[in-house]
Amino acid sequence: MTTRKTIYFISDLHLGATYLDNPLDYERRVVEWLRSIEDDAAELYLLGDVLDYWYEYRTVVPRGFTRFLGQLGMMADSGIKITWIIGNHDIWINDYIPNELGITVVDGTITKEILGKRFFLAHGDALGKLPKGFRFIRWMFRNKFLQHLYAAVHPRWTVTFAHRWSSHSRNYSAEIPVFAGPDKEPFVAFAEEYQKEHPDCAIDYFVLGHRHILLDYQLSSGGKLIVLGDWIHHFSYGKWDGENFILQCYDNKMQVK
Repeated sequence: MTTRKTIYFISDLHLGATYLDNPLDYERRVVEWLRSIEDDAAELYLLGDVLDYWYEYRTVVPRGFTRFLGQLGMMADSGIKITWIIGNHDIWINDYIPNELGITVVDGTITKEILGKRFFLAHGDALGKLPKGFRFIRWMFRNKFLQHLYAAVHPRWTVTFAHRWSSHSRNYSAEIPVFAGPDKEPFVAFAEEYQKEHPDCAIDYFVLGHRHILLDYQLSSGGKLIVLGDWIHHFSYGKWDGENFILQCYDNKMQVK
């Protein structure tokens, strides 16, 4: 029997998005990847925007995601520790997913030691200097009173509105997102500043999502910045075995340099 020792990281799956050509085939591909890692995975970190939209009512949850959620539940039952850091698309997770699947859901960041190295984990939407408009929208989406008002509207209206909002929030027909250089990448600025402000507990690996770019970048202040890409364009994930952090694309197992 294979000893489970590898830590896996994935983000920005956007399951259920209306702009996907075939959402069901897309979900099956994600589940296929999950099954491919279950023999050696000790932990799995989902770093946000796993679901393109999720609003959880007290007694009702959205339709869909059956294969994906079922696979997560089976992996958790088998002893794999799963942590889900919510992003800006799947922020409205309450108690259904943690209680039903047996996984940990975190709203915020995680700083911890993993197999001998110090990690900073986050989706990334709240890091660095944010535009005023995005800060306002983020506050609005997390406001409990506004959430109660939203919940009072019938899902036939809210679900349609949410998917339309998501489809217009990012141009997925555009070119594949790429790293434009350290001077133009906000995560680089954030990580460099963080290292300078925390010299006594420096980070070995910043692992983030949100930006949809593939990045394995050596910081000038020490440590590495990993941006996990997405499953819209890259089908990418990260893996850590205590010695090497590898960023790969699932379809062709290409290692990102």
